[in-house]
Amino acid sequence: MRVRKLTFAALAIATALSLTACNDEDLTGQADPSSTSTGSSAPDDAGSDGSGGSDEEGGKGTVAGTGSNENGEIGKCRTDELEITASDATIGGDTEGTVAVEFKNGAGRDCALAAYAGVDLGTDSGMISAERAGEPVDTTILKDGKSIFFGVTYPMNDSGGSGVRVTSLVVTPPDETKSVSIEWPGEATLPVTDGGGSSVKVGPMGSAGQGEG
Repeated sequence: MRVRKLTFAALAIATALSLTACNDEDLTGQADPSSTSTGSSAPDDAGSDGSGGSDEEGGKGTVAGTGSNENGEIGKCRTDELEITASDATIGGDTEGTVAVEFKNGAGRDCALAAYAGVDLGTDSGMISAERAGEPVDTTILKDGKSIFFGVTYPMNDSGGSGVRVTSLVVTPPDETKSVSIEWPGEATLPVTDGGGSSVKVGPMGSAGQGEG
């Protein structure tokens, strides 16, 4: 009986030790996958929310800025960027005199010109402002280094009198406030008017000379 009791006790101890060993192995096995899962998810999180996402947004911003510079609105032609000259363009037999004004683009870039420039004639009787001739036309893009011409028409002084003496041609590019005063190349005098409106007309861009060239 004593031997049998000892045997049962030995078996009970062996069984308890075996169960303890199994539990330890299970716990150890569960810890490893948990650690591995946490380690693999960290790079994914960093890739989606970290530098990868920021770099992509930064790239789009840079491209958008470049696109805006390339495809955005072209700036207007500034007075200081234009070489402004004028020449007599009257054709024999015309009932009106014509002066062709040239804008040459020296801006180092393309620039935009609205339909009409401002034109005033300095005379010994004061300034005469030219009126626009006809309906407005579209804005013109003037390429760098290229020229465009427009006409200024005025009545001939066939009255036999001294008329109004022209002293200068004052030109203001479209949408600009700075003017340039140059020599008037047309007839020296204009007929005296009754004050019923300006007899001097300014045409839109491309209305005289060689157009755009």
